[in-house]
Amino acid sequence: MADSKGSQLAAVALAIAAIVVLPVAMVGAIFTSTSSAAAVIDACETDGGPGGGAQPIAASPAAPSWTGEQMSIAQIIVDVAEQRGLPERAAVIGVDTGIVESGLRNLTFGDRDSLGVFQQRPSQGWGTPEQILNPTYAAGTFYNHLITIPGWAGLPPGVAEQDVQRSGFPERYAPVEPQASALVAKFWSGAITPAPPGGGGELVDLTFGGCPDQGQWMPPLNPPPGKLPPNFQPPADPQENAAVTYALAQVGKPYLWGATGPDAFDCSGLMLAAWAHAGVALDRTTAAQVHDGVAVDSIAQAQPGDLLFIPGVLGTPQNPRHVGMYIGYGMLVDAADEQLGVISEALVTWAPQIVAIRHISGNGGGGGGNGPLP
Repeated sequence: MADSKGSQLAAVALAIAAIVVLPVAMVGAIFTSTSSAAAVIDACETDGGPGGGAQPIAASPAAPSWTGEQMSIAQIIVDVAEQRGLPERAAVIGVDTGIVESGLRNLTFGDRDSLGVFQQRPSQGWGTPEQILNPTYAAGTFYNHLITIPGWAGLPPGVAEQDVQRSGFPERYAPVEPQASALVAKFWSGAITPAPPGGGGELVDLTFGGCPDQGQWMPPLNPPPGKLPPNFQPPADPQENAAVTYALAQVGKPYLWGATGPDAFDCSGLMLAAWAHAGVALDRTTAAQVHDGVAVDSIAQAQPGDLLFIPGVLGTPQNPRHVGMYIGYGMLVDAADEQLGVISEALVTWAPQIVAIRHISGNGGGGGGNGPLP
């Protein structure tokens, strides 16, 4: 009887042990898995460097599926390297840094005052917020710092990136270089695009981006480019006011395909620069900007600062290739073409062709200064 009871007790003990051990093993497996993930996505930036901003994006061994915005920004980084006569290695380092710092996104936030693709900090001398939110400017500034590093092109993977960024997570750059190299290979032409004459805006020869009409859009000037009405007032909303005021200040400047200012613009480059002046980051290309902000249902609901899209010469209603900004009072501003440059014109010029309207400002209201629509 005692032996029987002992056997029963032993069986119960084994059963209890199994019940306890199984969850512990499961918890251990879960802990191991989540710890590995945390090693990739954890923590905020803690460094005090002038660049290398908040919460770097983790490296992934798998090739990611890039969005249109990410591809566009990668191409800008590559093109700026080519413009400056830098080797392909510089573009790989630049794209690698953009992947880690922002996931190749033009972020309007970051650790402390970090902004943009490279999470550069205005307080540390990297430029104004408006400049840093211009990906062309940000890439150029990154390269300015990179080329001051002795022997930068021959440094091991991740080292040059860290020397520029001073990140709290220096180990995250090297694993991303294969992804960066693959992206650079898509865009690297080996050609060097000359700077625009007269010290104009930094030129970006975007194969499929920028303002894809490539200067060929000729608006039907009927009526001709218009002057602002005497009673014109910019919108009361601060962001809309900043964007509209900036766009108007560029009227008369030349059109240069791929340019984002300050002395020349293409159509989407003008929109990018105007809204960056208002502290709002847009995508770089017309094809991407048509998805920025929120849709507006009709011209009657358009507010100052809204982006207006038309097919242009090379586009279609489904894929518009030209963009301008509604400024109120039945007027818009756009970088029209190489003949006209940046102009203001009547909305009726565009009205029959408009296929999309996007509201960018975050408040959904138009503020003052809208004026009557035609």
